[in-house]
Amino acid sequence: MKLYMSVDMEGITGLPDYTFVNPQFHNYERARRIMTQEANHVIETAFNNGCDYFLVNDSHSKMNNLLVDELYEEAELITGGVKRYSMVESLDDSYQGAIFLGYHARAGQPGVMSHSMTFGVRNFYVNDTAVGELGLNAYVAGYYDVPVILVGGDDCASHEAEQLIPNVVTAPVKYSITRQAVKSLTPKKSGELLREKTIEAINLLNRIDPLTPPKQPTFRIEFNNYGQAEWAAIMPGTEIEPNSCIVKFEAKDILEAYRAMVVMTELAMNSTFN
Repeated sequence: MKLYMSVDMEGITGLPDYTFVNPQFHNYERARRIMTQEANHVIETAFNNGCDYFLVNDSHSKMNNLLVDELYEEAELITGGVKRYSMVESLDDSYQGAIFLGYHARAGQPGVMSHSMTFGVRNFYVNDTAVGELGLNAYVAGYYDVPVILVGGDDCASHEAEQLIPNVVTAPVKYSITRQAVKSLTPKKSGELLREKTIEAINLLNRIDPLTPPKQPTFRIEFNNYGQAEWAAIMPGTEIEPNSCIVKFEAKDILEAYRAMVVMTELAMNSTFN
């Protein structure tokens, strides 16, 4: 059994605010260790329950956060930030299941550090469905007929996953009080929860269906300001919808929509006036 795991940071145990997820601040190095330990709970449990190959994709910010020298030795790691498919780089139809760890809720929703890829995005839409990182990544997995079997993060990410993916197993390791305050399990207790839920997810693997994306989707990004929309609309094939900050792209499939998202959000970050 081959498993794939995308690991974000905002949903990791005990992390309440940006001082833990930004390398410029004092809590970051401690958070990296907790993040790596949390990944190891899932990886080791999977290998002890039928997995024979496990690929980990570091999916936070510059995507070089996980400590490779402390990662469970049988896993392989994708690290570094220039990736065509960002948080789901190298996921394909050879995997039997995908796991999202350290995930958070989408922009504009309750949940610790909730956002969608960058803080310039209000909403992603696939046709008329509003999604965040979790939903968009799950659609890419679904394109390859790979089910998302386990989501670990805060309670709001767990709720979002359950609304999108019937029968998905969730592991809420902390509960949002505000966007920058949480009630959290300790790392030891969250480790126990993640190991338990990993076993449950593997046992239910054949009962969890992939999130199948629409064919030839209309992909739209709503930005926070018009300058961001202007930058994003530099990409060929895009247009700004009238009287809005929404940029539309007609994609041939969800993979093209995802790559368009990567390009448009990177371009939009060039807008400096908010």
